[in-house]
Parts: sequence; C-alpha cells; structure tokens
Amino acid sequence: MEILKRPMGDYQTNCYIVKIDGKEIIIDPGMGATEWVIANVQNPVAILNTHGHFDHVWSNSALQEKLNIPLYTPKGDIMLLQNSSWMPALPPSTPDIEVDGDQTLTISGIEVKFHHFPGHCPGCSMIEIGDVIFSGDFLFEGSIGRWDFPYSDAGSMRESLKKFASWSIDKPLYPGHGDSTTVYAEQRNITHWLRII
Repeated sequence: MEILKRPMGDYQTNCYIVKIDGKEIIIDPGMGATEWVIANVQNPVAILNTHGHFDHVWSNSALQEKLNIPLYTPKGDIMLLQNSSWMPALPPSTPDIEVDGDQTLTISGIEVKFHHFPGHCPGCSMIEIGDVIFSGDFLFEGSIGRWDFPYSDAGSMRESLKKFASWSIDKPLYPGHGDSTTVYAEQRNITHWLRII
C-alpha cells in the first residue's frame, strides 16, 4: 500500500490517495483537490468521505463526473453535502452509497471499514483500510474534533471517545488535518478530553 497526502485549501485539509492492489481510493477531496487527484491516479475505484464538512467534500462532484466512480458518504452527513452554512458556494454532491454506522464494505476487492464516531458531526467516521486508519476530524495528533459546530453534539463526542478508548488494536492514524499519529498515542489523551467536554 502507498499513501499520497496533500493538504488542500485555506484549512489545509488532508486529501489522501490510497494505492492498493493496482487501484486507488480517494479520501476527503477538499478545495482544489481535483487536478492533484487526477494527476496521481491511474485506476481510481472510489471516493470516500470521512464526514460531510465542506473542506473535506468540496471536490466530490467534480471527481465523480471526471472519473466516473462512486462516492461513499456516512449517512448522517448527507445533508451537509447539499448545503453549508459556512460556505454557501459549496458544489453540491450526492453519494452513490450511503454508509450507515459501523459498516464493512468491499470496494473492487478491497476491504474498507467505516467506524462511526459521531460528535464532531452526526456522520463523523474513521475509515480503516488494511493496516491504516483515516481519522478525518474525529482525532488529530494530540487533539480531537470540535464539538461546538452546527450539528455537533458533546454527548455523542463523549460516547465516541469512550468507544475509541476500548479499542485494543494499534494502527497508524492519518487525520483530516496535520500529521499522522497512532491509535495508542491518542488513547493516552482520552481521559483528558473527557474531563473537558
């Protein structure tokens, strides 16, 4: 597996291309991601959203059209793809597949696991492919996603953090912003975050 990463737009949102078994999966194509993605894929098979915030989904529709591949989005965030109170100019997109909660999918022979961790937004998820996890805006290196946005929920974030704390696997985490970290490294911070929320 090879992972390409490029921070996109004013919010430096990480767009990822996962190259595996001669295919590519695109994760969170944000603002300005279209040209970079097209230049770096030969056999793309899917676009995945960790969640629906505009800076992660801006280039969904352009890539759907240009690459003719399906878009997978967590069900709880589909309404965010059509309208953004922060960014009214968001190009609307419609997922081909609505991912409902914790779900394991097979995409062109590649196993993809969506892990639902609501709180930052209703559909907020981490995506596990092989030995790595793309944590979106649920977890960052030394931090977590905000819980004071529209559609955020502090109670859901607390429950999600408790769920994450119970995980017994350690894998690299590739977040929606900033540098990579690991499951175990971020589990050490959970008690701190639960005291704050």
